Amino acid sequence: MRQPDSAGRIIIGRQYRDKQFAIEELPNGDILLQPVVVRHEREAWLYEDPEIMAALDRALEQSANGEGQYIGSFAQYLSGGEED
Repeated sequence: MRQPDSAGRIIIGRQYRDKQFAIEELPNGDILLQPVVVRHEREAWLYEDPEIMAALDRALEQSANGEGQYIGSFAQYLSGGEED
């Protein structure tokens, strides 16, 4: 059993440090903590498109197997137009 401190905090254990949780209060009064991973809004589209995710998975697998090849710098496409 845990009791909140004067600031309303409950310590759940060191094994959960550096993790983030969604907190949901259920109709019966129970409190549910769900571990979550927070992504930047600009990256959300990537995870929401199954075709893009499949292509990314294939690319990462090919890279891990040494199947990729260098095709040059993409620095020119950066917003500042910087090149190596």
